Amino acid sequence: MLSEIPLALQTAYADLVDRCASAAFSTSFADEGVFTPKTIRGRQYWYFQITQEDGTRKQRYVGPETPELLERIKRHKEVRGDQRDRQALVSMLVRSAHLSRPIPEIGKVVEALAGAQVFRLRGVLVGTVAYQTYSPMLGIRLAAATIQTGDIDIAQFKNVSVAINEKSLPILDALHKVDPSFRPVPNLHRGSTTAYEASAGIRVDFLTPNEGPDTDKPASLPALGVTAQQLRFLDYLIYEPESAVVLYGDGIHVQVPAPQRYAVHKLIVALRRKEGAKKNKDLAQAAALLDALIVKRPHELRAAWRDAFDRGKTWRQLMGEGLGLLSQSTRDQTLALVGAPRSIVPKLDLTFSASRARYDFDRAVVEFIGEAGGETVRCAITREALEDHFQATSLSPQECLEAFRDNRSMFENIVRTKYLTWPVEETGSVLIRTEDDINRLLGNKSSRLRSGLREAASPAHRPRSTRRRR
Repeated sequence: MLSEIPLALQTAYADLVDRCASAAFSTSFADEGVFTPKTIRGRQYWYFQITQEDGTRKQRYVGPETPELLERIKRHKEVRGDQRDRQALVSMLVRSAHLSRPIPEIGKVVEALAGAQVFRLRGVLVGTVAYQTYSPMLGIRLAAATIQTGDIDIAQFKNVSVAINEKSLPILDALHKVDPSFRPVPNLHRGSTTAYEASAGIRVDFLTPNEGPDTDKPASLPALGVTAQQLRFLDYLIYEPESAVVLYGDGIHVQVPAPQRYAVHKLIVALRRKEGAKKNKDLAQAAALLDALIVKRPHELRAAWRDAFDRGKTWRQLMGEGLGLLSQSTRDQTLALVGAPRSIVPKLDLTFSASRARYDFDRAVVEFIGEAGGETVRCAITREALEDHFQATSLSPQECLEAFRDNRSMFENIVRTKYLTWPVEETGSVLIRTEDDINRLLGNKSSRLRSGLREAASPAHRPRSTRRRR
């Protein structure tokens, strides 16, 4: 069951995001100057222009135009010295909402990267530290949010890094202010590094989408002054990131992937890992987010799923396999939301043992048990469907059971077909409601199978008390 964060605390977090964003904005553009727009490839971007002592003009990148950015530009001069208030808000959210915060060593590094302008220049925080921001963002205490990490991952699009035409402060200098032991991690390609690591084990990796042929060659990110490892599927993850706050100190304003994209991405990348702790962590994060998003952001999750699903066979295969590794509840609820059948999950099948069928008097159905993906599936056929299909009236519970038992293998095939190929109606169950369901499921074999089924309704086969309709 989802554990919801009280509305007052959700409101407090939203206020903290706004305050931290305003503080970061004011700090970044504290000089006297003016904001000026530019149109690039049909889209409006904003720059901060200052006049230097020699009379030349210098422009610094601000960001693409959004209503939020325009509001911050409007309020730029209203610098609020509310650092203590923000610290109090962070402490209150951690204490009262039981939210996770990064370990101090990680918090200090993220803070240093923010100070180096990494996130203003459209760097995106990904990985477990980003995942920890989703609990307050969605208003749900997420399982697996307490998992700590020693890794910090920063991603950026190559074309964005080139187009910004501005550089962050030197990354290694910023890291040395936190821990002088930070060193570049050697790379197979001489003269480049995509990661920095401290003696205590804290590691910072820089990533960028690989949208061409597979390669292990790092790519340059000029805006951040680093080279980055190129990864598949990353373009999907960091498209249209969202503002968030890392709950450390007085709050660190960052950009993180949209949670719905993070969830789908984790399904995909988990399948590319070997068995182990990282794969389990990916699946745990995906499952927790999917459960929350189904309730909190159903439309956004549906759109993110469709975007990934439409990207080709490999994407669909990995998404289906990833869902197959989650619980039946999470898998079925996700499929129901996106309108996909269970058949997209490779190797998922509904099988039956010789378990005893029973009649449920409350629901007026014949119930029996199947198994799919190692979990129990409740299967049922209504008395109405049996009566209509056998053209009989007022079948008693015993007669319903006898009709089912005499044709069990055929009914199991019908139920299996609906379970796998129809849109998901209910988690972990499948119900044949009417004769129309039976006829549709029999498909092209309807004439032969229906005649075989109805043979049971003839006087020689049907229970004596069953009466033919007139």
